[in-house]
Amino acid sequence: MKAAELFVRCLENEGVEYVFGLPGEEINELLRALHASKKIRFILSTHEQAASFMADVYGRLTGKAGVCLSTLGPGATNMLTGVADSYLDRAPVVAITGQGALGRAFQESHQYIDVVSVYKFVTKWNRSITRAEFIPLAVRKAFELAEAEKPGAVHLEVPEDVAAEDIGPETLPLSRIHTHIPMSVDSEGARAAVSLIRQASSPIILAGNGAIRNGASAAVRDLAREFKIPVVTTFMGKGLISSRDDLFLGTIGLQTRDLVNCAFEKADLVITVGYDIVEISPQYWNADGADRPIIHIDSAPSETDAYYHTRLELTGDISTTLRTLVEASGSSGVDRGREPNSFAKLRSMIKEELSRYANDDSFPLKPQRVIHELREALSDEDIVVSDVGMHKVWLSRLYPAFSPNTVIISNGFSAMGISLPGAIAAKLARPDRRVVAACGDGAAMMNLYNLATARALNLSFVLVIFDDGQYSQIDWKERSKFGESYFVKFQNPDFIKFAESFGCTGVRVSSAAELRSALSKALGSDGVWVLDVPVDTRENILLSQRLGDRVVCPE
Repeated sequence: MKAAELFVRCLENEGVEYVFGLPGEEINELLRALHASKKIRFILSTHEQAASFMADVYGRLTGKAGVCLSTLGPGATNMLTGVADSYLDRAPVVAITGQGALGRAFQESHQYIDVVSVYKFVTKWNRSITRAEFIPLAVRKAFELAEAEKPGAVHLEVPEDVAAEDIGPETLPLSRIHTHIPMSVDSEGARAAVSLIRQASSPIILAGNGAIRNGASAAVRDLAREFKIPVVTTFMGKGLISSRDDLFLGTIGLQTRDLVNCAFEKADLVITVGYDIVEISPQYWNADGADRPIIHIDSAPSETDAYYHTRLELTGDISTTLRTLVEASGSSGVDRGREPNSFAKLRSMIKEELSRYANDDSFPLKPQRVIHELREALSDEDIVVSDVGMHKVWLSRLYPAFSPNTVIISNGFSAMGISLPGAIAAKLARPDRRVVAACGDGAAMMNLYNLATARALNLSFVLVIFDDGQYSQIDWKERSKFGESYFVKFQNPDFIKFAESFGCTGVRVSSAAELRSALSKALGSDGVWVLDVPVDTRENILLSQRLGDRVVCPE
């Protein structure tokens, strides 16, 4: 057997279902071995970046490492953006790149660059496999590290001559042994945390991406209910606690003061659960630094930051830690008497933002109306994959989420172009769910060609394009800072004809009522639907006029 066949057997041993990628000369042996596999399906993308985005979202939704594959040089560099996204978004991904024969490393060579060095700073670990017998160990370690808390990207390079080596049948994949034992917090730490909570009059919980990964939704909800503490989630933590829950306050993620910041300014204790500073710097919710005690609950110790001084750290399995705190609260009923009435007005103000334009029929559509119609059209368990842009600001703040992992947002690396490849991966990972990719027209132009991949796979989902002919988030930032914007306008193609050229169904929405009917029809139909929705950019500036120092907190 060849080394490439052994490599694929190792992937099969790891439970890999899909490999996302593009063919290339230096990975021909791997492609041939994948073609012979009865367990792994190769998903042909139209660009390596899209392949790594697919692996990223697949990893986030399943908890199993998504796998992407490219050839050397330009293929590897094309794939780098999605790998970096999974690194900062903490999504488990194993990226595989081909390489020229080992001898080419010692001289200038066509398409040859040091890919391992290029990938070093956006991966948890990466190596070039220089001997075939190293493959089982390298693959097992790659998956172990990719899927370990905190997950992220790992990279393996396979030179073409190594892949072609003949290797004896006695070389087998290493056993995949699950030895995860939840770490529990000690009783002294639990008592100290409960004491801090009981002393606080206005505590607040900030729950993030780590709690989503840990499957700690129920544990977060139980902690909040036990101590009557309102919950704010990061953008990537949406759905941890249902938006219908009376203890849910809203989301935080903007690099400016928002309504939800009022809760942090009032709080005399912040309990962070699975919070990661790559999602949003603590300076945006803890501007006064060390004045407010913080209890840090996560699988790893806190990062050092001038605005994040923890009073107490409980490091271990998040769900186990939260359950321990609930058990340590006892049955005195002291905490059950606390009612978060002081946050009731704030929650009402935040909810009002979504409902403000729920029945606004103006055209172009207000982004709030588009978000409202999306929520009305989808069930609690359906999935929205958001791209990066101004629409992400509206969706992250206003779209109500009722279950974990139903709103996929990149807010670590925040790479544009993720939504369409992400929707493809979401539909493969969760075929029983309806999926919507939400993107701006700028993001759509980056990866719209992946409609070809979606059609080839006979997938069914909806792509909603927020169409305003500009990079709206940059326009928003520039206008907020300078009063004018630069180099943000562009000319869109005819998205309907573009969609139809790939065999998809395209609809140009011309009214609010038409959006509702188009969403209903698209979500109830087979195939890929592309909805071109003109949006009113004036709402972005109006949002600026309501944020920052202009936010008036309720009494």
